[in-house]
Amino acid sequence: MSRLSRTDRPYDIVLFGATGFVGALTAEYLAAHAPEGLRWAIAGRSGQKLELLRASLPGGGEGIGLLEADVADPASMRRLAEHARVVATTVGPYVKYGEDLVAACADTGADYLDLSGEPEFVDRTYVLHDARARETGARLVHACGFDSVPHDLGAYFTVQQLPEDVPLTVDGFVTADATFSGGTFASALNQFSRGRQMLAAARDRARHEPRLMGRRALAPTGTPRFAKEVGAWAVPLPTIDPQIVKRSARALERYGPDFRYRHYAAVRHLPVAVGGVAAMGALFTAAQLPPARHWLSDRLKPGEGPGPEKRAKSWFSVRFVGEGGGRRVFTEVAGGDPGYGETAKMFAESALSLAFDDLPPTAGQVTTAVAMGDALIERLRRAGLTFRVAATR
Repeated sequence: MSRLSRTDRPYDIVLFGATGFVGALTAEYLAAHAPEGLRWAIAGRSGQKLELLRASLPGGGEGIGLLEADVADPASMRRLAEHARVVATTVGPYVKYGEDLVAACADTGADYLDLSGEPEFVDRTYVLHDARARETGARLVHACGFDSVPHDLGAYFTVQQLPEDVPLTVDGFVTADATFSGGTFASALNQFSRGRQMLAAARDRARHEPRLMGRRALAPTGTPRFAKEVGAWAVPLPTIDPQIVKRSARALERYGPDFRYRHYAAVRHLPVAVGGVAAMGALFTAAQLPPARHWLSDRLKPGEGPGPEKRAKSWFSVRFVGEGGGRRVFTEVAGGDPGYGETAKMFAESALSLAFDDLPPTAGQVTTAVAMGDALIERLRRAGLTFRVAATR
């Protein structure tokens, strides 16, 4: 099913979960930056909350549709998918609330985007829905926020600065000053508590995924070290980002015959690095114990998040070091508040890119680099994010 055959649907984009913290920021961004003629709607469980949100948007929400839908009602997920060319959802944790909407989009040929940083959910949806999405032409694109747009597109951008048809290595180093929301915290706790299920989903995916013939793409977990190339301690990050980068490398021959990616937090001072590792270990341990997990989840509830002043002061930078064919390149992707302001921007621009840009023909579960690549980089540059080559050797 081509994109042209879906133009008779009422909306180009439907934003589901619009009244949540990140959902409302995304709705504000779309209302302020919508191209002329965009047909879009906000969706969620409460019609009253949707009405209040629409009235608060730039222009009073004129021309923005409302759709009531509930993750507990699979039929409403189907109706939502049938009304949209692109469905963008912020409703998580996705492993608990996301599967019926993915299934509906895969079955009806609607493109699907989310903010999931949950490996278990992404692997499960691949096994269950990738084949059907390929049949209908639906593009299922996960991790369209800070997880994992800067890292996926940053690695893609770095690879483009290196020679073709040679083995390549890329290391990503993340620094940020930001606060996360209750929804992000809830997703992280839920993920940490599901180690066995996450491993089982990864193994099931590996059994279904085609072998990569004649090429290799790896994303090994690095070891803590002092990285002279960025002048900081490098601490491996246990996020979905390296898996997403690896899947882009598997799909695109531009990454060369033998590609390796490693993903780190860059920390200037050793005590801070050690403290961060200890804190992550303590959070992981607490997540295994239901009473501790419930106590932690009550500290910051979904729907809560940092205020405008804090977000205005927040920032992120991801520096990449790429090597291959006798060339070494240093690149950077950078922007403002990573978890919310910039995530809303990345998410909205990803939806607009799927709806309107001239993109490579893809279907099934695909990454941002594979589905949107250069077009999304250009959109994000125009929107204020930095993609730059810092140095070459």
